[in-house]
Amino acid sequence: MLSQIVTVTGVNLRSIRERLGSSIVAMVGIAGVVVVFLGVLSIAEGFKAAMATVGDPQTVIVMRAGSDTEMTSGVSGDTARLIMDTPGIARNERGPIASPELFVIVGHPTKKDPSDANVPLRGVSPGALDVRPQVKIVEGRMFTQGTNEIVVGRAASQQFANLSVGSAPKWGQNNWQVVGIFEAKGSAAESEIWCDARVLQPAYQRGNSYQSVYVRLADSDGFQAFKDALTSNPQLSVTAIREPDYFAAQSDVLNQIIRTIGFLIAGLMGIGAIFGAVNTMYNAVASRTREIATLRALGFGSMPVVFSVLAEAVLLSTLGGLFGGLVAWAAFDGYQTSTMNFQSFSQVAFAFAVTPKLLGTAIVYAIFMGLAGGMLPAIRAARLPVVTALREL
Repeated sequence: MLSQIVTVTGVNLRSIRERLGSSIVAMVGIAGVVVVFLGVLSIAEGFKAAMATVGDPQTVIVMRAGSDTEMTSGVSGDTARLIMDTPGIARNERGPIASPELFVIVGHPTKKDPSDANVPLRGVSPGALDVRPQVKIVEGRMFTQGTNEIVVGRAASQQFANLSVGSAPKWGQNNWQVVGIFEAKGSAAESEIWCDARVLQPAYQRGNSYQSVYVRLADSDGFQAFKDALTSNPQLSVTAIREPDYFAAQSDVLNQIIRTIGFLIAGLMGIGAIFGAVNTMYNAVASRTREIATLRALGFGSMPVVFSVLAEAVLLSTLGGLFGGLVAWAAFDGYQTSTMNFQSFSQVAFAFAVTPKLLGTAIVYAIFMGLAGGMLPAIRAARLPVVTALREL
């Protein structure tokens, strides 16, 4: 059996050049499905990567109890001071390493579209860089407290217009001066603009209030003890979450939407590609009618014939999948864009990511399309009556 399979499959694969036109059509169809599949899902992968790399497990976000985002949270100045006095927070010469913060949305055009996008403007306190050691000023300098100066994330400066060092955008009641660019290891934090929280409060009529307090734990294993200290304080009604967990949760809704759309589109296109593969493989079987009949007359079984047809279908689909994957990687991987985070209603700048795992999934899907397209022609070839086929000789 194995010897027959090897022989028949070898003969079949060597004859592909005789059916080169229809074979290329099938490969291109499958490659097109793979390109679209990877193009859509690379958006989800890039957005997920940007959100998942935000923060440090030693950094904790404290918000009002019942809030799942900073946009729906509210913390008074007195509450912020009580949070900063809670045991378990790291300290330096200036006191607790913590940053009460505001989070507002400002309208600002992107470089590709003059219409306003929702850009996140974050008011931070003096301890913001101590709380987030991964954030580094890479161009210009940090803003001066008490002024209308701002620093802009690297992704935001690349994606949105008029946000380079020296620019002076206007939001709310204030004119702002860009004095620095910061990086945060490619995370979603680079989509934000930072300013002094004390300046942002009157600009947006927030009074002495914040939306969250970012704190740096003295010990990364001390999260539960810190959380228990907060919840046991009768003066506080707050919830605490590690920074990476918070931002990972922020990507859930958009990821689900993009993946659902991606699989739906790929599924519909895949059906078309399968029909193309079926047509190609039927043509292959029709062109090999005499050959198959001769092999069957010489004693070759039906199973080697089935395997040879499926092997051709899998080879063509694999080549199509590899070509589509290469095109998608060249076209999409690293492409910078921004999208709306539906949980914070703000734009997040990120890069498409065609990951090895995603490429592997696409190749498997291509092989599945090839198998599905080759199954019926393979069965037809195996059931081809020898006597009828020999009349073709």
